[in-house]
Amino acid sequence: MKATEFDARFDSGDVDVTADLDVSEARRPLRSPRRVNVDFPAWMVESLDREAARLGVTRQSVIKMWIAERLDRRAS
Repeated sequence: MKATEFDARFDSGDVDVTADLDVSEARRPLRSPRRVNVDFPAWMVESLDREAARLGVTRQSVIKMWIAERLDRRAS
């Protein structure tokens, strides 16, 4: 299929074009995980654990959510 035909099908919105895509090699730039070690005082870890239990997620998820929220606010 030519790019112009694909574009027309996509733009029409009538056809699901996802079957026409090869996403086997797709990558999300800047999304590969990198390990970072951070030391927290015991009281902070306990607070994080309470919040994680309240939300039903892991401590790591709470930390990631909070950091992402803060970074999003700064970017705005």
